[in-house]
Amino acid sequence: MAANGSEQTEAWARGLVTNFAHPPKGNDTAQIQEVAAGSADLTVVNSYYVVRLMKSEKAEEREIASKVGVFFPNQGDRGTHTNISGGGVVKTAKNPEAAMQFLEFLATPEAQAMFAKGNNEYPVVAQVAIDPMLASLGEFKADPLDAAIYGQKNAEALKIMDRAGWT
Repeated sequence: MAANGSEQTEAWARGLVTNFAHPPKGNDTAQIQEVAAGSADLTVVNSYYVVRLMKSEKAEEREIASKVGVFFPNQGDRGTHTNISGGGVVKTAKNPEAAMQFLEFLATPEAQAMFAKGNNEYPVVAQVAIDPMLASLGEFKADPLDAAIYGQKNAEALKIMDRAGWT
C-alpha cells in the first residue's frame, strides 16, 4: 500500500485470491508441502521454514524441501518485503532498566548469532554470519520501506484482505 496505494493493492489482492489453488489452510510448512505435492504452483512463506525442512532429521521433510525452490520478488524494482522481529519496553514495566539491557543484548553479535543459527533467520548485525543453508537460497535486495509504516497501514490492509476474500 505504501508503494502502490490502496486501490492498486486491493486489485492485486483480488487477483491473488482469484488464483489460489484452494483456500489456504495451515501454517507456512503446510503451504510448502502443498507446493511440493503439486497442489499449488507457488506460495508465500518465510524463508526460514524452507531451511528448517532442508535441515530436518526426517528424510521426508528434506524430500519436501528438495521439491521446492525459493525466489525473492521485486528484485528488479523496490526489493522484497522482509519481516522483522522486534522488541520494546512497556511503560508499566516493573524493571525497565533490565528490559532495556535485555533488548540491547538481543542486538549483540552473540545473540544475533544464536537467532541466525537457531532459527535460520537473517541477522541484523552485519558481521554475524548467515547460516550456510539459508545463504544457499541466494542473496536478495530488501525493500527499504521504513517498517513503521507496517503498523500504520495494518488495519487498512486487513480490510482489503477481507474484501478480497483472503481470509
